[in-house]
Amino acid sequence: MTTIEQLRTETQRHFDELEKVLMELVAIPSVSSAIDTTPVHDSAEYVSSLLRDLGVETEILTAPTDDGTQGMPAVVGRKHVSDDAPTVLLYAHHDVQPAGSLEAWKSEPFTAVRKGERLYGRGTSDDGAGIIVHLGALRVLGDMLPCNIVVFIEGEEEIGSPSFKNFLKKYRDKLIADRIVVADADNWKVGQPSVTTSLRGVVTMDVSVSVLKQSLHSGMYGGPIIDAVTLASRLIATLHDDAGDVAVEGLGGSNSADVDYPEADLRADTGLLEGVKLTGTGDIAARLWTKPSISVIGWDQRDLTTASNTLTPTTTFRLSLRVVPGVSPEQSAQALAKHLVDHAPFGAKVETTVREMGPSYQAKERSRATDDEMWALEAAWSVPATHIGCGGSIPFISDFAEFFPEAEVVVTGVEDPATNAHSENESQHMGDLKNAILAEALFLMKTAGVSLA
Repeated sequence: MTTIEQLRTETQRHFDELEKVLMELVAIPSVSSAIDTTPVHDSAEYVSSLLRDLGVETEILTAPTDDGTQGMPAVVGRKHVSDDAPTVLLYAHHDVQPAGSLEAWKSEPFTAVRKGERLYGRGTSDDGAGIIVHLGALRVLGDMLPCNIVVFIEGEEEIGSPSFKNFLKKYRDKLIADRIVVADADNWKVGQPSVTTSLRGVVTMDVSVSVLKQSLHSGMYGGPIIDAVTLASRLIATLHDDAGDVAVEGLGGSNSADVDYPEADLRADTGLLEGVKLTGTGDIAARLWTKPSISVIGWDQRDLTTASNTLTPTTTFRLSLRVVPGVSPEQSAQALAKHLVDHAPFGAKVETTVREMGPSYQAKERSRATDDEMWALEAAWSVPATHIGCGGSIPFISDFAEFFPEAEVVVTGVEDPATNAHSENESQHMGDLKNAILAEALFLMKTAGVSLA
């Protein structure tokens, strides 16, 4: 009988080589939002070759987006063990975010550098680590693999997966599985494994505030007329109450969370400046996971280099609304638009345009797959696992649930508060990565009903 410790030893045996593979993935600047997406195709080819080396039959596939353009390449692989065995789909993505400010990086973003227990570089965690978890589990199990496997490594997650639904429609028969493992989420902290059971949705909305047909001299007409930027500022101020809670009606939310997030930990994790107070009410984790948030993420207005003594006639800003689990993005977008129009300051003309909508995710309260994943995490880390939420959005998880309603979806990952995903100096804790590989191998064994001593 195979034992957990035998699989742990096997994980250790393969880990140095898997770290090298992760470093090679980082060296491919697979930025899906770039003008030149050649590296995205290169990373698809590389991931495909890694899977083929493990006996997985692979294809590189694409599907059109809703506007007719072709989506980024995804790697789809299959390994059939037995007609009687369950099938598990393993998801991750091979595209990454742009590097951002090179001056802010302490090392080259696309050259992985090991510093202590962390590996630094763009994509080391999001989501190169997810790919390595899947590759590692398959390597560790080798001929002991008890499940049929479908591997789905997409190439456009970082730009919102615009062809995802069409991809599922086109290739549904290639992706059917009994269980789906999404390796693109967080752990509660380093050394504390977690299953993500809720995700906030997202609405991105542009808001235009207009007050004049043309610019006017600020000295001659300032006073009875307030410029559009100031009016927009007043409008933005209505989005939160004095405590910092979102003041838009109809967005829902809960003040309670299953875990305690101490304020001192949040401050340390985020680098919040000394003296800055936390906003909102309720559990801190709830403010991050189960309550709405609204942020200004862009603003078109005159910059300082071209400033002049004129009243700005119109301005446009962009809002990111994070939608409460269980509430539809359509409902939330309507509520936000109504609030903005109803609170137009001094009769200014307010117009809204929805740029993006992504659904939230709420896992079933209890599923056999989640129980098995919790067991696997606890066995791999040798500490209790926890259920957590995530303030970020992964809209395609709801698409999986729609297209494969009989499949059990498990959302897990290896990011932690120090990962800095999407920011400079992204990194991955390698001890957690090693444990995650073992946990997935254990989960696959448990899925197939294999007893482990």
